[in-house]
Amino acid sequence: MTKQIHIGGVPIGGGAPVSIQSMCNTPTEDVEATVAQIHRLEQAGCDIIRVAVPNKEAARAVGAIKERISIPLVVDIHFDYRLALEAVAAGADKVRINPGNIGGEDRVKAVAQACRAKGVPIRIGVNGGSLEKGLLEKYGGVTPEALVESAFGHIALLNKFDFDDICVSLKSSDVRTTMAAYRLMSERSGYPLHLGVTETGTRRMGVIKSAVGIGGLLGFGIGDTLRVSLSADPVEEVYAARDILKALGIRKDGPDLISCPTCGRTKIDLIGLAEEVERRLQAVDKPITVAVMGCVVNGPGEASAADVGIAGGDGVGLLFRKGEIVKKVPQERLVDELFALIDTL
Repeated sequence: MTKQIHIGGVPIGGGAPVSIQSMCNTPTEDVEATVAQIHRLEQAGCDIIRVAVPNKEAARAVGAIKERISIPLVVDIHFDYRLALEAVAAGADKVRINPGNIGGEDRVKAVAQACRAKGVPIRIGVNGGSLEKGLLEKYGGVTPEALVESAFGHIALLNKFDFDDICVSLKSSDVRTTMAAYRLMSERSGYPLHLGVTETGTRRMGVIKSAVGIGGLLGFGIGDTLRVSLSADPVEEVYAARDILKALGIRKDGPDLISCPTCGRTKIDLIGLAEEVERRLQAVDKPITVAVMGCVVNGPGEASAADVGIAGGDGVGLLFRKGEIVKKVPQERLVDELFALIDTL
């Protein structure tokens, strides 16, 4: 079991539930836009939010943003340690830095002291795209061993200044390299791990890469918090993260949709029905399993573990609960009847 840290009121590691993170793509200095996006992300299921702090204007906005949100706020700092100091003073709940790119040890010491005084943890963010030149030469490129050695170098630097409230990420755009790095790190240390595959691309391939990389690690019991990184609306990152956790049975908050593939027996628009049910389930927060099956021949039986479901027929379908048929329903009313039943649960 990993060490536990706290980001605001959210525990990370030590057996705490796996938390979902995302990152705003609004200019942080635009407080109105950033707060509005954070509220959308929180509503979608985001537990912790990160904002970029590339300049003084962004650092000065941290306090105003923090006052208007209810989930923990993480600041992303590169190069200028003074931005980290200002953001921590303004109320940031965690700092994400690469200790190797903010200057000399005196600057790392200043950040460590400021975070320790406020009880603010630091995430060491190791990234394959910014590995130290010496490690790239030593290992012949971006390898799991290089990523892990980089992480331990940064950990040692923070430990030197009596700081150990640390979370670690080891991200690469290569899924297998990322997975191997996290597995190696989990074997060699007890620090909580922030999972992610970086630069995964647009929603389709990004979700696939993240599901394989993040989901694979979680399946082995590795990982304490995660972000799905997509070239898309950040809300899509949160939905994808929730789906990964649901698929693994790690989270039970909200509905789980199961549906069968189409076949020659299907007499309805199964794909359209499943998509409509999935869309409408976004407004449901009950921990239930909902089934959309293509035929009445074996649909209710195959989906007997579902709490509720529908099975299509030729012009008419079945509404069922725990595998037991509730009633026959005209095809055009199947979805409405399904959600009427869900409302009674």
